[in-house]
Amino acid sequence: MRFLTGDGLFNVINYCFLTIVFLATLYPFLNVLAISLNDSTDTVRGGIYIWPREWTLENYRTIFQYDHLVTGFINSVLRTIIGTVLGIFSSAMVAFTLSRADFQGRKFVSTMLVLTLYFTGGLIPGYMLMRELNLINTFWVYVLPGMVNAFHIIIVRSFMDGLPYSLQESAKMDGANDFTIFWRIIMPLCTPVLATIALFVAVGQWNAWFDTYLYNGSNPDLTTLQYELMKILQNTTMGGSGDANAYRSISGDQAAQTVSPESIKMAISMVTVVPILLVYPFLQRFFVQGMTLGAVKS
Repeated sequence: MRFLTGDGLFNVINYCFLTIVFLATLYPFLNVLAISLNDSTDTVRGGIYIWPREWTLENYRTIFQYDHLVTGFINSVLRTIIGTVLGIFSSAMVAFTLSRADFQGRKFVSTMLVLTLYFTGGLIPGYMLMRELNLINTFWVYVLPGMVNAFHIIIVRSFMDGLPYSLQESAKMDGANDFTIFWRIIMPLCTPVLATIALFVAVGQWNAWFDTYLYNGSNPDLTTLQYELMKILQNTTMGGSGDANAYRSISGDQAAQTVSPESIKMAISMVTVVPILLVYPFLQRFFVQGMTLGAVKS
């Protein structure tokens, strides 16, 4: 029983606690997956936990038969890729400028950036700004407004502040200009924090639907996956979740195909989560390092 004293007892308690947290986190995901793969008629009976009673792909087939879903998926992928690349690059450039000790206006610009975290113009001024910039009914309304994010800039600048300034001085002595220093020296060293920011931006772009509703809701060619899934969910659950309305057709003219709101909600959740879930493992190893390394000063 000696291992239950001191560090041994702490390790046992720690492992037990982390196991409980892991199971509590994993169960909802498995439950959503099981319901999405279960027959809609059987789902109404309840009692589905982590394993489907009657396997079917009808819930997913019903969703992907919906009009504009493919267009929305393509637009969501494009906005996620383009928005992430431009967001990382713009945040890194601003952060690099603010990290330079020879930049005279660094304190003023940093203060202005911090203020934007506490004060915003609001919904109506934001819409009016997008209209004046002629971004309504354009794809770039998804990308340009989010290119510069104060929170991301602060994280990247803190990371850059921890890098030795002698690297830039030696590069200047070798004839490198500022952009060469930024691109060839600073950017490779900032891979952990940039991967962290990439995850933040990608998740935000992938999950966004409200900007589609505000700016491009009337243009089916510029719709996004999340917006289309929101409309499917809204149409499916419009009649309520009671037994009398447990089965509804997505497209209206397909009366023979019935789905339950619960099954459709779970299938939509899986369609939303899985793409980001596949990306996260590739960035996870940079996540903790990128969030903590720049905050520690030697």
